[in-house]
Amino acid sequence: MMNIFKTLTRVGIPVSPSMDPALADAQVDPSLGGINPRRVLYLSVITVVNAAVISLIARVLLLLINLITNISFYGNFSVEDTSPLHHQWGIWVIVVPVIGAIVVGFMARYGSAAIRGHGIPEAMEQVLVNKSRIKPIITFLKPVSAAISIGTGGPFGSEGPIIATGGAWGSFIGQIFSITANERKILLAAGAASGMACIFGSPLAAVILAVELLLFEFSPRSIIPVILGCITGAAFHYLYWGNAPVFTIPDVTAPTNTALLAYSAIGVIIGILAALITKAVYAIEDGFEKLPIHWMWWPAIGGLVVGVVGYFAPETMGVGYVNIDNLLAGKVTLHMLFVLGVLKFISWSFSLGSGTSGGTLAPLLTIGGALGLFTAFLLQLAFPNVHINFSVAALIGMAAMFAGATRALLTSIIFALETTRDGDTLLPLIGACVASYFVSFFLMRNTIMTEKIARRGVQTPHTYKPDLLESVHIKDAMVSNLVMMSHENTIGELRAWLYENKLGGYELAYPVVDADQQLVGIVKTEDVLLPETPEDAAITYVMHTNMVTAPEESTLRYAVDLMARHHQDILPVIDPQQNRFLIGMVSYRSVFSTYQHAKEADETSSLNISIKRQVMKMLIKNGVLK
Repeated sequence: MMNIFKTLTRVGIPVSPSMDPALADAQVDPSLGGINPRRVLYLSVITVVNAAVISLIARVLLLLINLITNISFYGNFSVEDTSPLHHQWGIWVIVVPVIGAIVVGFMARYGSAAIRGHGIPEAMEQVLVNKSRIKPIITFLKPVSAAISIGTGGPFGSEGPIIATGGAWGSFIGQIFSITANERKILLAAGAASGMACIFGSPLAAVILAVELLLFEFSPRSIIPVILGCITGAAFHYLYWGNAPVFTIPDVTAPTNTALLAYSAIGVIIGILAALITKAVYAIEDGFEKLPIHWMWWPAIGGLVVGVVGYFAPETMGVGYVNIDNLLAGKVTLHMLFVLGVLKFISWSFSLGSGTSGGTLAPLLTIGGALGLFTAFLLQLAFPNVHINFSVAALIGMAAMFAGATRALLTSIIFALETTRDGDTLLPLIGACVASYFVSFFLMRNTIMTEKIARRGVQTPHTYKPDLLESVHIKDAMVSNLVMMSHENTIGELRAWLYENKLGGYELAYPVVDADQQLVGIVKTEDVLLPETPEDAAITYVMHTNMVTAPEESTLRYAVDLMARHHQDILPVIDPQQNRFLIGMVSYRSVFSTYQHAKEADETSSLNISIKRQVMKMLIKNGVLK
């Protein structure tokens, strides 16, 4: 009997027909890149329903904030929109935030510690390490705790808690339905984004926020459900509050080139301040970590700071969206800029650092708007010939602060545009936000959203690059010169050949062919080397015949998915024109090697066009050099 250990060429070997059922069982369509339209439609329906529920929760949250605010500061049982600004408590107002913080501390201790903080970092952590699973109780505890915190004077906005609550609701629904972890991530992100769209009526900004902070991808299977959820949330916003812009800005004319330069300079300064503010918040949080008391009581200390600051500056307490309107309208004094830019920061940073329940977006907008306006005032004094619009300065200060602190660059720009609906601010927004983002990138390794989870060892993606395996075809990775085993060989003969050629652990598996060189199966090296496997048995004793194959034009991602799904160490590659001919093989080694080469090709610097050579060609062609 002749052993067949041949090198395969591109002539082709017929594949066993028994592989066809296994290939059909894979249920992976390489032309669709693994995206199932039916699943996208299914998720979209769930997302729209979720968005409607979350929008109702958002409305209830705002009414609850109003109720607690009226009770805490005015003794009225009412849900009318109000703020702590005109309270009559005098110095006793200091006690109100402390009481609210104590209640939140008890809810965190005996309910769930996950309600602490502003919610987005916690949601990001669940996406990255816990398959987007958030405890269902958060859906109830987060809005209630946030309403208590804000309603008793906490310097937060309602958008952070509703974003966290929307994400928790999406995760909850994703846990009671039979869906994948990736689909649950989409429901979580869509829930969070629809909550933001409902509060601000900014569906596009909400979509981009989901991409930049939660999804970490951009594909039809995720964007379609998220967009539909955000549209639904925005529709409820219009139902509740009408279609007027959330923030009103006076008419703005197109900026001059010198004004654009000034706005970009403001962005640079705000970027530096955003980095300092982020570091200060976490420094305060580190300080609380060193306190010799249980963390349940930390919010009370933060509430005390809120109360003391609020006694001297009541404008720092509560949601404070009216402060943003005043900044955009230019109806503020230098004293008010100090209150909103400095005292608001002190109140918010200590409260957030103490671990109470609240958000970051509205405080960052308020602080950024005040600092942007103050910076514009100084620039105008230094350069009186440069026409700076102070309303635009406040707006770009808000957006640049958000861009610098969170590095959600596109979200910051689009959010400012959607909430004001003034297209003439686009260029100043781009200049300021990009400048702030640029400075922040060099000053901070992490952001206000990612620093907390980074300290726990959870790293968030920095880029949204396409999957390299999707861009490489199987034909570029397959081994076309391979060794084939004969189905007539015995286990002993194969062992001897492996030992003789020192291939015992080199390849995990080999293809097996018959006398006509038709592929009949795959044999795993580990099965051949098992001591209990009889040496006189034919190789068919350990041969696997139920295999999957792939055409050479498919992507390497498709090949890897097939191999992983079917626990197959090698993947035979077939000719799509003659689907029973074997033309090569993919193994884990070829996958690793191809991936490394593709990555190095993307990241290796090279000179593709020589300017000197091109100039010489032109000179010779034109007869200049003879």
